[in-house]
Amino acid sequence: MTNRTPLVALSGQQNAGKSTLFNLLTGARQHIANYPGVTVDKKYGYFRYQNQPYQAVDLPGTYSLSPFSLEERVARNFLCFEKPDLIINVVDAANLKRSLHLTVQLLEMACPTVLTLNMMDVANKQGMTIDTERLSQRLSIPVVTTVGRKGEGREALCEVIKTQTAAKTIKTANTKSAVQHGNLPHYPALTEAIATIDAELVGVEEEIDELPRYWLLLKLLENDAQIISCLTDRLPETELAPLLEMVSALRAKFDRQYKTGINDYIAAQREAFVQSLFADAVVVIPHQGPTVSQRIDKVVLNRFLAPVFLVLTVFMIYQLAIVHGYTLTNYTWPYLANFREFVAGLLPEAGFLFDPYTRSLGLWIVDSANTLLNYVPIFLILFALIAILEDSGYMARIAFVIDKVLHRFGLHGQSTLPLILSGVFAGGCAVPGIMATKGIPDHRARMATILTVPFMNCLAKVPLYTLLVGIFFKQDQALMMFYISTMTIIAALLVAKLLSLTVLRGEESAPFVIELPRYNLPTVRAVLTRSTERTWIYIKKVGTIVIAVSVVIFTLLQYPGLPPERDNFYQQRSAQAIQKFKKAMAGNPYLDVAQGEQLVSLVNYYNDFKRAKLNAKGAEASKAVNITFKQRNPTFFPFVKAPKGDLLAKKANRALRNLTSARKSIRREIKEERLTKSFLGSVGRSMEPVTQFAGFDWKINVALLSSFAARESSVATLGVLFQQEDDQNASLEQRMGEQTEGITSLTAVAMILFFALYPPCLATMIMVRVQTGQYRWMLLSLIFPTALGLGVASTTYSLGLALGASGIAMMSGVYFSGLALLLAVGFYPAIKRGLMPAAGNTAPLNNSGAL
Repeated sequence: MTNRTPLVALSGQQNAGKSTLFNLLTGARQHIANYPGVTVDKKYGYFRYQNQPYQAVDLPGTYSLSPFSLEERVARNFLCFEKPDLIINVVDAANLKRSLHLTVQLLEMACPTVLTLNMMDVANKQGMTIDTERLSQRLSIPVVTTVGRKGEGREALCEVIKTQTAAKTIKTANTKSAVQHGNLPHYPALTEAIATIDAELVGVEEEIDELPRYWLLLKLLENDAQIISCLTDRLPETELAPLLEMVSALRAKFDRQYKTGINDYIAAQREAFVQSLFADAVVVIPHQGPTVSQRIDKVVLNRFLAPVFLVLTVFMIYQLAIVHGYTLTNYTWPYLANFREFVAGLLPEAGFLFDPYTRSLGLWIVDSANTLLNYVPIFLILFALIAILEDSGYMARIAFVIDKVLHRFGLHGQSTLPLILSGVFAGGCAVPGIMATKGIPDHRARMATILTVPFMNCLAKVPLYTLLVGIFFKQDQALMMFYISTMTIIAALLVAKLLSLTVLRGEESAPFVIELPRYNLPTVRAVLTRSTERTWIYIKKVGTIVIAVSVVIFTLLQYPGLPPERDNFYQQRSAQAIQKFKKAMAGNPYLDVAQGEQLVSLVNYYNDFKRAKLNAKGAEASKAVNITFKQRNPTFFPFVKAPKGDLLAKKANRALRNLTSARKSIRREIKEERLTKSFLGSVGRSMEPVTQFAGFDWKINVALLSSFAARESSVATLGVLFQQEDDQNASLEQRMGEQTEGITSLTAVAMILFFALYPPCLATMIMVRVQTGQYRWMLLSLIFPTALGLGVASTTYSLGLALGASGIAMMSGVYFSGLALLLAVGFYPAIKRGLMPAAGNTAPLNNSGAL
């Protein structure tokens, strides 16, 4: 055995507990990235067993290794070209018959495989007795039993991993032998065709050596497009053309002789093999009466109660995550404020009027990051709740309930997954959502889904929603977040209907089949792991993309700067303020320590002291601040805390307070003028003649422009446009509350509506172009939402002003108007027969996999 760390891949169907086992093996030693060229998650992890390190990869969940979906292609390419040392095939023991189809395909690929029967406790409760030794004998691979959510079976699984990767007892080139000995499905009708193609490949073994030979022969007979493309890259045309011509002739001959297609024949032979294997190794005592999941579904999926449960679930998510999570930010903000103080202490000292560039930029970046990091408690709770929905099995029910509505609006049942990935409720991302549309079989539904996915509540929109709701709707936080989360669904469905009746008219829809997994009790470990992982992704985005955007925004807001005459004007006012200070201090001995550069240091010392006092909680903390600052500079301390009876010190304190007040006023005017006349400020002001009808000033315009690069940048930009005063360390909510005289709750509603309907971010627009292959769809995804969002926001704001209505009243009006329109459109008869698919075109799989 070499010194290379063995690579172990976990493969299995969805809902089999694969990710739970992955977390059980690797714990916190995980890294999440994307496979090259796609946005499907690639989760790497590391673990040790008996001092031997291992690397684990959690492959995307897939029901087969056919190249139809993105997940299937990613998993298959990994197995073909990455050559893992061992495959842990995780199957749901209670649904073993359905799961074994993937196992058979792994073995036909000559993958070194270990079969892991997970959820054995559920299988036992359902009256199943699995003879693991017989199963292992029939398949010629090790079989391990586990209960991942309870942590059972890890030791046995690790022992098998160690044995198989060390001894290499599982052969990787024995597929033909396995077929001959009955360990894999046999295809007698294809024996001659397989031999013929095999002979044709003689002489090109080196070019195709990395592909499993027997599996390659089967895939050629199945006319697998991805395999043909792979061979195109490896074989010259003179070799490939005769090969493909021969395969086509063999397929035609088979069709004539057996009156069926090769693909159907292979599937039937695999099914017969699985049936035989299941009958030989499994004994099932039929369950008496309905299962627990079936009894729950009678209520949860009831035609009339299902929407009620769905709405209540969404409402509770936001009540717990947004309302209660927002309360937690009161405890986390002081830590972020202290971090800002720490960074400020490392940067060059502030000037009297103008700060060094490094200090301004450094504090700008910290303020941008702090503004978003303050929402980490909210996201931890939000992602934990979503993980509970996923692990409990209710998330699949949500998809099923929503699907019945999607069909009425020109979307397909398989549109559900992209919408969920994009954030049907919150916490998603439009990029993977658009990527997931590859699995939608018909063009119309796929295009409609691509163009409506950006309306969902992606993770990056939540900070702005939370900010505005926290400032302007403190008494109606849960109701507002409920409006926001469901309003975007309403907008997406209406837009999808419009697209289906216009530019996407005439395309047919296909039925949708969805599996409803059993209800499970989520484990604390799994929920915390998922919540932490997703929150960490958010934090990393803040630390990379958002900071990069903040630097660009900072630069565009600094140049061209103040003209010389304005600079001289502020310098004169500064000199007058200092001269007034010195006049007030005439004859005061404390003036000796406030000369030249010492005066600037004294002013900064005073501001630091005042800010520390404001942040101090309680009498003891206030005393500690006094001690700290007295030790920091005993000479300056009398200016900020005059000793009892020292009238000169009190006079000095009063003079210094007036000076710092004048300085703060001048610096605020300088910052405001610099921002207003900057390049980005000029762009924001040039937009005001149009955006004024929505109540947007130039600052809001700049924030919305910055969010085009990354949605989170809207809040980060607002965080620095609403300036932090020298003697404060307040949260953005406090600063906007103090500095937003012209922004009302009505303005906030207009901002929320525009942001909800805003065009996709830059990354999403690029993905629209990639997935559609045409720039016209990308331009449509930019222009149409902009016009729609600005129109809705302007109408709402202007009408609210005319009626004198509050923000919450207008939001309620918009919401129920949209809901009424949705119901009218949804129940209106189709204009043409066959244009829209019939409702109820969805069939759920029960827990045994049968329709």
